[in-house]
Amino acid sequence: MKPLRKLLRLLGMVSLTLCVGASMYSCASVPKVSKENKETIKEVMRSPILEMVKGKAGFANSQDWKVWYEDIVPKDSVKGTVVLVMGAANDALSWPLNFIANFTDAGYRVIRYDHRGTGLTDSEEGWDRKNPYSLADMAQDPIAILDTLGIQKAHFVGASMGGMIAQIMAIEHPERTLSLTSIMSTGDILDSELPQTDPEILPKMISAVIKHGILGGKKGKIKLQLVHKKILMGEATGDIAVEPIAEAAFYNLKERKGYHFIAGRHHQKAIEASGSRYEALAQLKIPVLIIHGEQDPVIPIAHGRKMAETIPYADSLWLDNMGHDLPDALLDTIAKRSIRNFEKSGT
Repeated sequence: MKPLRKLLRLLGMVSLTLCVGASMYSCASVPKVSKENKETIKEVMRSPILEMVKGKAGFANSQDWKVWYEDIVPKDSVKGTVVLVMGAANDALSWPLNFIANFTDAGYRVIRYDHRGTGLTDSEEGWDRKNPYSLADMAQDPIAILDTLGIQKAHFVGASMGGMIAQIMAIEHPERTLSLTSIMSTGDILDSELPQTDPEILPKMISAVIKHGILGGKKGKIKLQLVHKKILMGEATGDIAVEPIAEAAFYNLKERKGYHFIAGRHHQKAIEASGSRYEALAQLKIPVLIIHGEQDPVIPIAHGRKMAETIPYADSLWLDNMGHDLPDALLDTIAKRSIRNFEKSGT
């Protein structure tokens, strides 16, 4: 089975490469990597690999998937547990370490994990086109992790698709959910009453994958993380902390299984099939915080505002100069407001 899957992946890569000629017209619109940033990447690749996993790593069995997780415990007493759920096509290492430090410094145990098809999370069967997994299936993964660690309840913080999964946790598994923090997410990605994704985003993302992810080697895959972040920022501005992004990407490529671009397509299928959660969200009785960037080009802020209006007593944080990413300048602000939301649950 594994050799067949590798062959299919190779064939997929070849097919994408054949499309390069048709896609070059849009490659010009892909943000360029500055000389300074290129030098930073080179320096990271020349230096010893820094350890990116600071906690205890393990695997949890969820349906047919073996889900990799990291469990980071604070030095002093534990106030509660926070589960970080990342967006589509992203793995656990996409959560910045300095963002996580806000929670552990405040006394919270933090769990982050690789989504299906990303990082070290894998399955013998893999993704089934005829019977694809859903967001509800993906919500079983953090439950499996909590069960493996013997943890009954947790605070869920989700970004983008991760926010949707965190919403499903709060809706379908209230006995396991202490609070919900939904970042740059939506209650219905296909809501016809709300603005949709900027049509220029997807062509740019695909072109970046072809240019850097497929044709650029290891160095290109590191550049891709920077380019994607710039694309997702939309019209927001601000400096990008290049070195930690490059260090995490290099670690992923050398110490883990690198990046699996096709996982994004599988996740997108799950998102599109998830339907509306507004009616169920309106019934939530736990502390909820909705965070959204004013310049989000992927899930416009109108989605966040509608959720805030739908959920009784939901708190909200609208951030200027934030696109569809976690800006380095706003990490502490986002974390501290999330902690305030945790505290409303009494933990």
